[in-house]
Amino acid sequence: MGDGSGPRPGVRVLFVDDEPQLLRAMRITLRARGYEVRTAVDGGQALSEAAGHPPDLVVLDLGLPDMDGIDVIRGLRGWTRVPIIVLSGRTSGSEKIAALDAGADDYVTKPFSVEELLARMRAVSRRSPAAETGPAVDVGGYRVDFAARSVTARGDGRPPVHLTPTEWRLLDALARDPGKLVSSRALVSEVWGPTYPDDTSSLRLYINRLRRKLEPDPTRPCHLTTEPGMGYRFQP
Repeated sequence: MGDGSGPRPGVRVLFVDDEPQLLRAMRITLRARGYEVRTAVDGGQALSEAAGHPPDLVVLDLGLPDMDGIDVIRGLRGWTRVPIIVLSGRTSGSEKIAALDAGADDYVTKPFSVEELLARMRAVSRRSPAAETGPAVDVGGYRVDFAARSVTARGDGRPPVHLTPTEWRLLDALARDPGKLVSSRALVSEVWGPTYPDDTSSLRLYINRLRRKLEPDPTRPCHLTTEPGMGYRFQP
């Protein structure tokens, strides 16, 4: 394919699920798309596979026979920042938030579209250490420099944008991991502290303020996006 939508050559995927038919089908599908695939049927095998053959990406079911998938996420996060996509039949908001808070990067519910899953995999695979820790990012027509704490227009003469300290903390929390879904609870804790009441009204207010300042069309945001009931993403 010449549109750049495929994976980087040799991207290693660990697919964890206790349904043999699904594992077989996804192994065939992913290998046909250029991924290297290893599989695991339970949490213990998943952790062992990840340690012995470090993957570039993990796709993980939560309902495993030996342990909860959230414990697998925590086990992985103890030593690696590899992107983790949860693929689960659990649809409640609390389950999704718990997975994201444990360290998952994205959440896809079963039954799922293979094309959607592939798109999510491409998105998290595009993340790189340089992107995660870079001192400056582009948001719409603005260059946001976190080191200099400046927001300047790119080439059209508009004046610099002023962000408040709270807006800087929020934007930094989102832009640190481009494309990653960050739960509302995690954002509230990082921006206002772990003892702040679990109330997302302030978070929504500040997200809207950032959109008004940075988005080309704040009513149709394309850089600071919402996943209803779960959280927010920064899309470069």
